[in-house]
Amino acid sequence: MNAYKLLIVDDDKLVAWSLSRDLEGDDCNVKVAPDGESALTMFKEMEPDVVLLDLKLPGIDGLQVLRLIRKVSKDPIIIMMTAYATVQTAVEAIQLGATDFIKKPFSHDELMMILERALQREELTREIASMRSELKQKYGIKKIVGDSPAMQKVFELIRRIAASDATTVLISGESGTGKDLAAKAIHYESRRFKHAFMAMNCGSLPDTLLESELFGHEKGAFTDAKALKKGLFELADKGTVLLDEIGDASPSLQVKLLRFIEEKTFKRIGGSKDIEVDVRIIAATNRSLKKMMKAGHFREDLYYRLQVIPVELPTLRERREDIPPLCLHFIDRFNREFGKCVRGVSEEAMKVLERYSWPGNIRELKNVLERVMILESEQEIHLHHLPLELNLSQEVTSVTQDISLPSGGASLSGVEKALLEQALEHTGGNQSQAAQLLRISRHALRYKMKKYNLMA
Repeated sequence: MNAYKLLIVDDDKLVAWSLSRDLEGDDCNVKVAPDGESALTMFKEMEPDVVLLDLKLPGIDGLQVLRLIRKVSKDPIIIMMTAYATVQTAVEAIQLGATDFIKKPFSHDELMMILERALQREELTREIASMRSELKQKYGIKKIVGDSPAMQKVFELIRRIAASDATTVLISGESGTGKDLAAKAIHYESRRFKHAFMAMNCGSLPDTLLESELFGHEKGAFTDAKALKKGLFELADKGTVLLDEIGDASPSLQVKLLRFIEEKTFKRIGGSKDIEVDVRIIAATNRSLKKMMKAGHFREDLYYRLQVIPVELPTLRERREDIPPLCLHFIDRFNREFGKCVRGVSEEAMKVLERYSWPGNIRELKNVLERVMILESEQEIHLHHLPLELNLSQEVTSVTQDISLPSGGASLSGVEKALLEQALEHTGGNQSQAAQLLRISRHALRYKMKKYNLMA
């Protein structure tokens, strides 16, 4: 056992002396208090890591001392000692905050085993608390980049949802807008952050497997069910479950989800017992559930049950002022990951990034910067570092915006041929890229190339 500050509270001088001698031999800093009053004084002075507390004491008894200690601090390990142990007193001591209970007389080995077990449990508890604190800092609102008015509205909504008792939330937005980050922010900003956050993509598994993952199954429920399995809803009790791409949920799963949301109970597959849990469900989708509902592909009752608190995430093209800070965020991240020292983005390159339409939103911006920082070695990202499609899209947009009809008129076929030639020249003859620039299919491009004798 490592060195700890330890307070022994026992009016039996022989027991106190024996414990003190044995534990000091284990490199512990030990002090002894003969009664409850002096124990409280010593406790405040030395702030011990461990307290060995006798139940029967002159003056105030051990349970009262335990109550008073726990009012001062929740941290120390408290082991109750008594020769008069009963189930009732043991239960009461644990309820008041005792870590464990040992019956007198006990051997040194017995005590050391209980102490080691308590210390390991305490260390594990502190590690879990530390991890939760790190997750709260990592996924809180402050870690989501966005200074634009659109994102400030989203942040305010997340704060209100997190502080509420709302058990269903619907987050919608295009692919790559950060729906998973918004869901985690809601969880880690809420009182539920001490409990599990679990996520499942509704389109990632066959219907039967998905149902098993969410609700669990009993042993023998089906051929491969060799043991009982708890589902995500059961494992995330008092926490949060993110159902990503809820629009991909099958009709049968939609029915089960609706029942669970309304009743807060479910049955494992093959089970007959109702299991009650307290879970916040966050559903996310990049599809229009309203259109799916009108088309008969999504249940109306489930839609309105999920739609109680909607969160709509803006696209990146709707918050272009967030592109510079997002770039700095990703550059800082990849500098750490790749051991680079990129300072930022040149003014010319930033203009291109701000004008690009970003159909893949933040995820696409992140991927572009990651690719550049892996392949390039300069300390600033310049225009020539950016992928070809970003530069070409700017040029084609500029060309089409500058086209004006001459007073004498112009041949439409001539203009079309000129644009084809420019697109092919810009892409070095790459037909797929040229078709992408002109917003047509490769088949249509080849047809027009043949029409104007542009085939090599």
